[in-house]
Amino acid sequence: MTEDSENKNQNNNESERERNQKLITGFSPIGAAFLGLIVVFILYQLGGAILTLAIFGLNFKDADVNAMRLFTMGGQILFILLPALIFTKFVFIDVTSPLRIKLPGVKELVLIIVGLIILTPLLQSFIYIQNFVFTKLAENFSLLDSVKIFLDELDKVVESAYGDLLKSDSFYDSSFIVLIVAVVPAICEEVFFRGFVQKSFEQKMKPVWAALITAAFFGIYHFNPYGLLALIALGTYFGFAAYTSESILIPISLHFANNFFAVVIYLTVGDKDLISSSASKNENILPYIVSFVVLSLIFFSFILFIKRNYKKIKGGQNDMPEMRI
Repeated sequence: MTEDSENKNQNNNESERERNQKLITGFSPIGAAFLGLIVVFILYQLGGAILTLAIFGLNFKDADVNAMRLFTMGGQILFILLPALIFTKFVFIDVTSPLRIKLPGVKELVLIIVGLIILTPLLQSFIYIQNFVFTKLAENFSLLDSVKIFLDELDKVVESAYGDLLKSDSFYDSSFIVLIVAVVPAICEEVFFRGFVQKSFEQKMKPVWAALITAAFFGIYHFNPYGLLALIALGTYFGFAAYTSESILIPISLHFANNFFAVVIYLTVGDKDLISSSASKNENILPYIVSFVVLSLIFFSFILFIKRNYKKIKGGQNDMPEMRI
């Protein structure tokens, strides 16, 4: 095949992708993304809270834990996944392209998971450093101390909610927990955030900004005050993986792996630090600083490696889109 034929085929493929990603209604893609974020927030956070009170009453902490797990799973599917599919179908001509529905290669998946293995301890080190600095500042500034007290209480609420869901007395409970905490959120949240929302932003924004803004909302949606910046960083990596691979299954796999291993460690070790990120008074912060710096250098080198070699690793099946800054 000649170079002209290859360029012609590539242009035809790009034109087809552009047609598939056009908006049906002519509605602004950024407006569509923000509307989706608002609707899902109202449905999942406010609507979910109202339904929880309506079904379980004020003493919902005493409700059957499996009933709460089923309710949580149902809320994810009805209030996050379903709106994502509806918005995509209503806004875009084609659903497959905007939602990045494509089977990735095994080498792609393994490579991207290696990045997650590097990123996870990096972010844990960052949280320790962040909380150490914040605690020290709160000791010297009364306003920050008041903020810290509020954030600590909010963190306890989040920790309590997750702690109840993660209680396990049997293999059946553990399997159910993996389904509720790892499988369902990975599918629902990634289809919505890295699928509909990020793809909508990408229509009018540079990919890096689309990934960052999507990740910011991803972090906010989780209501984890001390883990917010880490969640945004994690979401940005998910966004990078989604854009680079053009497959929603890659960020779904990353999301699942992140939650799955956290759940497994929690169930086997019972480490509450996995579900709590409250401010720490740890005086020996130097090892975390060293770990953060070293892992940051490794991670950014890894990202550069992916950007330069992804097409070769992928097997030259398609041209890898470059994440322009």
